[in-house]
Amino acid sequence: MKKTLILFAASAALFSCGRLDVVGKESAAAFGRVLDGFAPYVTRMEAGPGWSLTAPDGSARFVWGAPAQGSGLDAWLAVDAAPFLAAGLSPALLPQAIRAQGGTLVVGTALTPGAPAPAEDSPLAAFRQIVSLNRQAIGYHAALDHYNVALGGGFLFEWARDPAANDKDIVFVLAPEPFAAAGADLAAIAGWTYAPVTVDDDAGRPVEVYKLLKPFDLAAGSE
Repeated sequence: MKKTLILFAASAALFSCGRLDVVGKESAAAFGRVLDGFAPYVTRMEAGPGWSLTAPDGSARFVWGAPAQGSGLDAWLAVDAAPFLAAGLSPALLPQAIRAQGGTLVVGTALTPGAPAPAEDSPLAAFRQIVSLNRQAIGYHAALDHYNVALGGGFLFEWARDPAANDKDIVFVLAPEPFAAAGADLAAIAGWTYAPVTVDDDAGRPVEVYKLLKPFDLAAGSE
């Protein structure tokens, strides 16, 4: 009986480990489907390694696997600054984590600092390296059936688990507080939706938080 219990405990532990890694494994498969669907918008960075997925309207992009010289970032969002400025944003009042440069607002983090380039030279391999080296940065948003990568400070890039069954294939997600504090009227930022989003808190309970959202559906463009 003791041997049976030990074997059962070991099996349960292995099952638990497998469950814990489901998001890590499935997020990469889902990201691959999005890359296929948005192939015309996926490009290699011009300077150095890394990849970029640009929104179909050109107003935002997600960059990953691209160490930026002098910035300390290797994954970030870059969004068109014009609608934020038109809504009253004062760039000088933005926190240091959000940089205004060349007509864009850039915010990001270092997800794989110092890591060598993956053996396979592809955008999906660069993403899989994030999953391998910084698993905690990858999450699942149950309310939208999306996976996401956390870029620090409440900024996210999300993608559908199943693009064929979702009308929001990708979503650029911004934390609204820094922009409001810098003078922007959040409801007046053209092309962005200021809305509540249901997420799980640290205890796993659903709570509503407000975000600035820019979703895209391949079939319909920006919502």
